[in-house]
Amino acid sequence: MRATRRQLHGWGGTMPSTANVIVADEAELTPEVLAEIGGPRGVIARGLGRAYGDPAQNGGGSVIRLAPGPIVLDPAAGTVTAGGGVSLDELMRHIIPRGWFVPVTPGTRFVTVGGAIASDIHGKNHHLDGSIGAHLDSMTLLLADGTRSHLTAEATPDLWWATIGGMGLTGIVTEATIRLLPIETSHCRVHTERIPDLDTLLERMQASDALHRYSVAWVDLIATGKHLGRSVLTQGDHATYAELVAEQPRAAEHPLKFDPLSLVAVPAGVPNVLNRLGIRAFNEVWYRKAPRSHIGIETITGFFHPLDMVGEWSRLYGRSGFLQYQFVVPFDAVDTLREIVRIIAEYGHASFVNVLKRLGPGSGGMLSFPEPGWTLTVDLPAGAVGLGALLDDLDHRVIDVGGRHYLAKDATAAPEIIRAGYPRLDEWLEVRRRVDPTGVWSSDQARRLELV
Repeated sequence: MRATRRQLHGWGGTMPSTANVIVADEAELTPEVLAEIGGPRGVIARGLGRAYGDPAQNGGGSVIRLAPGPIVLDPAAGTVTAGGGVSLDELMRHIIPRGWFVPVTPGTRFVTVGGAIASDIHGKNHHLDGSIGAHLDSMTLLLADGTRSHLTAEATPDLWWATIGGMGLTGIVTEATIRLLPIETSHCRVHTERIPDLDTLLERMQASDALHRYSVAWVDLIATGKHLGRSVLTQGDHATYAELVAEQPRAAEHPLKFDPLSLVAVPAGVPNVLNRLGIRAFNEVWYRKAPRSHIGIETITGFFHPLDMVGEWSRLYGRSGFLQYQFVVPFDAVDTLREIVRIIAEYGHASFVNVLKRLGPGSGGMLSFPEPGWTLTVDLPAGAVGLGALLDDLDHRVIDVGGRHYLAKDATAAPEIIRAGYPRLDEWLEVRRRVDPTGVWSSDQARRLELV
């Protein structure tokens, strides 16, 4: 076990704070050690730092980075048991060549199993398959007193559903057993379509999402007028071996090969190149290069994790960093979604990674984000003039129609906004206080949003 004093921030590069960072094997986290490192500011787990705001920071306290631990595949059961510190990248490198895929992946492989559960991650397949919480058999949780508890949905429902989506504030997931998806190849068959405006996109997704396991749209949030919401819609499924043989016979020689590469890394200290002029040019190229309609074979990396091929891409926003703002509104609040798209497009902020998806039923996590509806994710440069007023306006529009905001992305919401969006918050607080009466688990986000 080793400890260093470090300044930490989320992937967006905002809201830094300094904490005592401890890298430890699971076995080293004894009750005595946990009591020693806790202190008045408490402890929080931190995976690979891909949460955008401050949930994995603990200014003035301690932060634990759990060492990866083992990966044990059970092909007969179709499950894998992995340490909480194992990344999805490590997990995929282990299971994909053996014919399995994770049931859910976000837009990056560089999140840990424990972080995935704490955030109840969702992906392009939520409309059919739900979030990671819907695919767990069991997990082991390090409690505030240093003891371990083996959790299942049946035997320990309160703590199970408080932990899934609970942002690490019930304990540290040291191990989890996850149900996997069998695959024949490490490729996907993808339908890419250029969509001229938002209304056409909404109609197309409603009509066709159920036909594909995966569906996501990139939306141009600078275009206005008749081009408002113009998009590139990609919908896909895992490619069969026969499809790979027919379209990429060379790749079919090693159908389950998985060796993703990082093409380039953005150096530290670069100026903000993602200004409005640059983003407008990028969006125009990105939209025009997309085919009007095309079906082809793509690698798993190319389809699920294209930004992972650019190391430290968040540095493109310069020293000020950026905010990633994600919300969901019910399907019947589509007019609010349209209005929010219009407001963002007309406000004048540069916006780079803008993703629209349809979500299905939630997992049952008390603080889990996904619920049926439209979810929009928007990247915005931090510190832009008027950004605070813009986000405050959007916050209230989302809440007024029964929506909510994603805690793993949040960096700006007020406590009352989160409370309004999560009707089971008091139930969650009761469980948290029961298992952690002295507040051992704490974070910058927990204090900011009054989750303590």
